Amino acid sequence: MSSYNLFNNHPIIPNANQYFMERKYVSIHSEDRDKLKYPNASEFEIELPQDYLNIASVRLYSWSFPANYSVFSVENSNLSMLFKFTQLYNPGEHSFSNVLAEGIFAALYANLDKQYIITIEPGFYTPDQMATELTNKMNEAVTSVISDFFDNNPAYNAAKAQFISYNQFVVVYNAVSLNMWFGNRSDRFVLSNSIVARLNEQFADTTCIRKNVLPSSSDWGLPAYLGFNRCDAEALTTAEATELSRAAAQGIGFDTYPSGDVPRFYYGDAVEDGDSGFWLLPDLPGATVYYLKAPFKINNMGQAYFYMEIEGWNCLDETSPYKLSKFTAHTNETNGIVNSAFAKIAVPTTPISQWFDADQTPYKYFNPPAERQRKIKVKLRYHNGQQVDFGTFEYSFMIELTLLRNQQERSYSIRDSQNLGQIQNP
Repeated sequence: MSSYNLFNNHPIIPNANQYFMERKYVSIHSEDRDKLKYPNASEFEIELPQDYLNIASVRLYSWSFPANYSVFSVENSNLSMLFKFTQLYNPGEHSFSNVLAEGIFAALYANLDKQYIITIEPGFYTPDQMATELTNKMNEAVTSVISDFFDNNPAYNAAKAQFISYNQFVVVYNAVSLNMWFGNRSDRFVLSNSIVARLNEQFADTTCIRKNVLPSSSDWGLPAYLGFNRCDAEALTTAEATELSRAAAQGIGFDTYPSGDVPRFYYGDAVEDGDSGFWLLPDLPGATVYYLKAPFKINNMGQAYFYMEIEGWNCLDETSPYKLSKFTAHTNETNGIVNSAFAKIAVPTTPISQWFDADQTPYKYFNPPAERQRKIKVKLRYHNGQQVDFGTFEYSFMIELTLLRNQQERSYSIRDSQNLGQIQNP
């Protein structure tokens, strides 16, 4: 006989492997984070209200985010573009004797090889606002150079006394074709898009602002958003543009360069302040207008999606931009990322507004169930790795957790209340 007392009034209840599935919802607000430790709302860690046990799956259930993003910003490297003059209006060639016109010609000729840089205001633009901004910025850049020339050359004091500003650039938006058109009333110019691409690549390599951003073949600078490729774009006369249009019509179809001496938008004949659609007219004797059309539509919408990462819960696989390297050249493996994010969230509206949505499809499953969860670490980023910037705006989202509750094995004897007959005896 054993010398140990094995009697127990509290016998261990055997695990019957029976579970009750419960869905629990947790509402998380970014303003509840430690703002000293996590000043940016796009990345923070937060403690949950309780320990959540035996987690079988989690998903993003609903969310509300502010649309206050800046499509054009320093972080996006899309604020600047360059241009230069290739042919200037010379009043002497047109028998036009004017002190101011001669002074402007002398100033621009002395800077004929100069690349003019313009930088737009960060933020969100409508196409018409962008056209106005570019018009003013381009004219302002030239005005500054002319003013400096007059200040450093006393021989042109008479021209300086009359000079107010350079106003020959005109940028407009065609609301039908959705293209930007750049024009100058007297001077031929070229948009130096190839230089912009190289400058932005150097900027990314020498600063820490975009150190975690993946390379992109489309978001390479402001001209890309305005509808240009990486090639330089030279302004043409109407005759030159019409000839190009005819040549293109023989191969790929009719283009939209208008005929005549000056460009014209026919859709605006009755509504554009009585100008009958003529948006670029010469204002100097004998001057020729020069213009160009962006080959692609303007893109002022910004990012369409961003990703939510939650440490330990990521379940989405994500592709990555192709980059020629020894790895991609000698293997057939992808350079995508496995389990890169927890959810992919669409941006359905433009600033400034608030959007709400619900029911994300992706689930994170745990097998066996996750034993315990008390904290989560959240990060919001775009596909290129850049963090979402909400500024001082806050947001909220709700997580759905599927929990498994252990159940005891029970047997029931159920009798009818009227005749006391047994109706179930498992």
